[in-house]
Amino acid sequence: MSRPAPVPHGPAAEARAALPQGEAATFDRLAHALLASPSAPLGPLLRSQLPGTAGVRWLRQENLSPTTRPPALTAGQWLSLFGCWTSVSRAPGSDGPGGRRNGGRPATHGHAPGAAAIPRWGS
Repeated sequence: MSRPAPVPHGPAAEARAALPQGEAATFDRLAHALLASPSAPLGPLLRSQLPGTAGVRWLRQENLSPTTRPPALTAGQWLSLFGCWTSVSRAPGSDGPGGRRNGGRPATHGHAPGAAAIPRWGS
């Protein structure tokens, strides 16, 4: 899997520089997801990045409108958003609560974990 290139300039780059080296690649994923559509409003972009109402809560916390564009964020807001994002989203492949419990293998019965086939009565 390729890693996104570092954010080249602006407040997002300033925020990235303030992070420890180990978190820079994770920050790049968030920044590139939001900056890929610089004219798109933050409201819908955050809905795609943060689960539930976390994006709305973050916007309220920062006193931002859902129509704010990603390039308008300050370095402090980028750091705040990154903190929110890392606190509510799990990294791909992590085996935290709710993760796969069977060693990463797909379900052996052909359905998602916890799901079962509809019984076929009379077959």
